[in-house]
Amino acid sequence: MQEHCGCYFFYTMRKLLLSISTLLVLSATAGSQQVRPATSAQIYHEISQLQNLVSVLYIAAHPDDENTRLLAWLVNDQHIRTAYLSLTRGDGGQNIIGSEKDEALGMIRTHELMEARKLDGAEQFFTRAVDFGFSKTSEETFRHWNPDLITGDVVWVMRKFRPDVVICRFPPTADAGHGQHAASAVIAKKAFLATGKKDKYKEQLTYYKPWQPKRLLFNAYKFGSRNTITEDMFPLETGQYSPLLGIGYGELAGQSRSIHRSQGAGTPSIPGVQTEYFDLVAGEDMKQTLFDGIDITWNRVNRPDIDKKIEAILDEFSFKKPEKSLPALLALRRDIRLVKNEFWRAQKLAELDKIILHCSGFMAEVYARQPTAVAGDKLPFTLKIIARAGLPVSITSINWLNNDVATAPVKFKSDSLITIDHDITIPANTPPTEPYWLTNTSIDKGSYIIPYDSLLGLPEAPNHLNVQLVMKIDEELFEIDVPLSYKKLDPTRGDVVEPLRIVPDVTLNFTSAVIVTEVDGSLKTKVRIMPHKDINNAILTVSERSLVYRSPAMNLKAGKEVIIPINIDADRVGRMGFFLTAMIMVGEKSYARSQYTIQYNHIPTLQYFKVPYTKVVRNNWKVAAKKIGYVEGAGDNIASILKDAGLNVTVLTDADMEAGKLRQYDAIITGIRSVNTEKRMAQWMGHLLQYAENGGTLVMQYNTLQDMATTGVGPYPIKLSDKRVTEEDAKVTLLNPEHRLLTYPNKITDDDFKGWVQERGLYFPITWDEQYEALFAMNDAKEQPLKGSTLYAKYGKGHYIYTSLSFFRQLPAGNNGAMRLLMNMLSVGN
Repeated sequence: MQEHCGCYFFYTMRKLLLSISTLLVLSATAGSQQVRPATSAQIYHEISQLQNLVSVLYIAAHPDDENTRLLAWLVNDQHIRTAYLSLTRGDGGQNIIGSEKDEALGMIRTHELMEARKLDGAEQFFTRAVDFGFSKTSEETFRHWNPDLITGDVVWVMRKFRPDVVICRFPPTADAGHGQHAASAVIAKKAFLATGKKDKYKEQLTYYKPWQPKRLLFNAYKFGSRNTITEDMFPLETGQYSPLLGIGYGELAGQSRSIHRSQGAGTPSIPGVQTEYFDLVAGEDMKQTLFDGIDITWNRVNRPDIDKKIEAILDEFSFKKPEKSLPALLALRRDIRLVKNEFWRAQKLAELDKIILHCSGFMAEVYARQPTAVAGDKLPFTLKIIARAGLPVSITSINWLNNDVATAPVKFKSDSLITIDHDITIPANTPPTEPYWLTNTSIDKGSYIIPYDSLLGLPEAPNHLNVQLVMKIDEELFEIDVPLSYKKLDPTRGDVVEPLRIVPDVTLNFTSAVIVTEVDGSLKTKVRIMPHKDINNAILTVSERSLVYRSPAMNLKAGKEVIIPINIDADRVGRMGFFLTAMIMVGEKSYARSQYTIQYNHIPTLQYFKVPYTKVVRNNWKVAAKKIGYVEGAGDNIASILKDAGLNVTVLTDADMEAGKLRQYDAIITGIRSVNTEKRMAQWMGHLLQYAENGGTLVMQYNTLQDMATTGVGPYPIKLSDKRVTEEDAKVTLLNPEHRLLTYPNKITDDDFKGWVQERGLYFPITWDEQYEALFAMNDAKEQPLKGSTLYAKYGKGHYIYTSLSFFRQLPAGNNGAMRLLMNMLSVGN
């Protein structure tokens, strides 16, 4: 484990000390930018949860693996603190809503999980494991992951969260359906057996004590043809109707799971009672409930009197006037402060103080009118606060950052908004806003490098850019962190409130992630520079092991983009490697960050950075096609890369789908999953096939079986499957080496399948009409060869190709062999 830096150490200690004192820090909920009161139904649930001294941890491999129905039932029906631990952030999955892959997709899926948890009420944790893509066995998974390291991460979460019951979503066998699924079960059991032992992961004991859950369970399921349920398993009815929510827990689960939009995971909201099944994996067996043998009441800490007081508060709770519970809740706070068990005292005080704040009707927000800022900037902010409590409420101090503290008390009139305008200086040492697991761009054997121990397991780093209020309710003090935000009025969405993002002084990037050399071997590219503040005497350098370009000194103006052309002659390119990097120098200070933003309506705007680089691809192919039509799919970069390779590419629309208009293209290629994402493909396929029949070349990239606009993806029958080859270096056999697709205009050999990344291909056809010819055979280790990766058919005067090879991964990675093969496909009719 790595050492804390000073700021995180003191942050952690400060939170710990406050949690056991009379002054508790309250903040906006995870992923939220405003401090807002809850509904009376939510408050009633929170008070009910105060009664239960028990917690459940659910473990699986990816975002959307969790059983949202069970989570929703545990939290909202049983009022039990519940969390989902996803070993990965889903980096290696597919993306049905955009072109983001890898770490960018992991960010999207992380925040989709956080939004899902807001609906079902569970908490969220992660390990540092990287989702490297589909695997077929846990053994294959552990060739990518360090099992001891990831097990240690799970032990960390168990010791921190202290679950009494741990539940696995998957078994450790092939029935898990995915190697990472099976690996999650293997790791969960290892962690369960290690977490209570002092001699295991001893470096963690500085932070958390050993903790032994009572039992580890497997939550069995029936998914399609996979049925892991047996008659001797423990049954549990869930999905009941909740009058507090107005829906059943199965319906809530459908809403929660449907947040996973990048995965096309829209799920029906199913009303009615349904049965879950559990099998004991380790620990003590159960006969009556999941919590047999566990005292989940305040008897657990020898304070049964607190149970009775909470029950009285529930009996007297007014849904119309929740503030009437404040005197009893404040008295309860004093009782809980005397509880001797340190863990439950801190946990229940945190829960209770949130309830008190909610009952007071308190709302606070602090926002600027611009989305980004640079460290050291001074910006105007607006603080708005309001409370609706019947008791005396006041703000005794406001800390605006940088020790800018106002101590004049602000007294509330019930339900009257207080607005304060104030200039805030962003601390000069504030780092740019980015995911903590991406601050180090290296990956250590399938794992992200975590900068500080205190961050391990968290969905995102704690927000340190807060205005801190000290609020007094009656005679009790509460510290409240209000995050610095950006607020705008959207004409279709209303108020949009997002985190204020900190950016570097200047960012830069190449205009293309892949550069194809010119015919003469030279290289032409451009670097885009975006200054976020005024900078004088800036010098751009471009390097590849040694300096290849240095600009004259420039004066950069904030917000004014500059584009610098870079030309490198053929002789120098011939001596270069395969990457170029760029940097801005200002005196002795250097800037080398490319900024990327992700924007979708269902998650906040996200930001991350990379080293400014581009992949240099040497043009060692020929291509006979010149004019290409492209049908957009789920988001790949094929069209832009083909443009960079010198082809004339047009993105086709509904207006282009006429035989006369399509005739102008030498070839047409469809984006990945186009039949899944473009509903008009049901009509378009007829035009595209007619184009091929009349002499054109139609190349279709892979589709899945989910939500197909049409099953007629070819001129002759093709049956798709979930078969794939996940080993990127799997041997490829050319079934007909002299086929035109493998000889014209480029001779395809075994060398063209070297250096592929993540996989060979996915969702292969499993059966096809005899009119098709299979071009390749390939397989993962210990499996039978699959021949469906690429199918060719002569159709009328033209050509049809269906390919499940992962060109969408290989071309952005700069793989020459994949480019040569795709150029053959586009050129076959020319």
